[in-house]
Amino acid sequence: MSAACWACGASVAPGQSFCPSCGKVQPPASGVDYFAVFSLPRKLHLDTSALERAFYKLSRRLHPDVYAQASLDEQQWSLEQTSLLNDAYRTLKNPVTRTEYLLKLEGVEIEAGRSEGNAPKDSRIPPDLLEEVFELNMQLEEMRMAKKMGEDDPQTRADLEKARVQFEAQLAESDAQLAAQWTKWDAAQDAAGQQQAKDAMVAVLDRRRYLRNLVRDVHDVLEA
Repeated sequence: MSAACWACGASVAPGQSFCPSCGKVQPPASGVDYFAVFSLPRKLHLDTSALERAFYKLSRRLHPDVYAQASLDEQQWSLEQTSLLNDAYRTLKNPVTRTEYLLKLEGVEIEAGRSEGNAPKDSRIPPDLLEEVFELNMQLEEMRMAKKMGEDDPQTRADLEKARVQFEAQLAESDAQLAAQWTKWDAAQDAAGQQQAKDAMVAVLDRRRYLRNLVRDVHDVLEA
């Protein structure tokens, strides 16, 4: 819902930092989504170069130096709008966090876990990876034990390097699968189509998150 500009009373669209009529900075509205901050529809295929240009343009207009002689309210609002802008840009420029954020807006709670920020996660093993993960965990433990004894097992290291390459390839494949679901979401004309795309994206994100953890675990053991 649009709000009235505090300075001139003109209508200001949700998420907009400035009044389109008088140009005054606006107090941040509560509950505004990050897409609205950049006047974007809730679509997952974004022109990230255009997003970056819009970000820097707004950042310059909100810079503290611009409001050095403004009222205390305007100075505070510019800082709050800058914080909102930074959060929105960081979230939308990253393909995975953008997807997770849109799903959250759509009422889908992503399983708590180790996300792009590397927070802890207790994941379920994807059924098709059970055998590979079991073998990997044995190799990881063997390498950890060897390192504790000040040794390095060349064969186990080679096996782990091979596993890392395989899991990185699967991770890249999951990114392609996620992009395919963006296309379906963006093109969906009804609730049923959107729901199918949402369900598929959640499944891909869960698998992707697990693969990222595997790659991280292998990397940590090899580079320790």
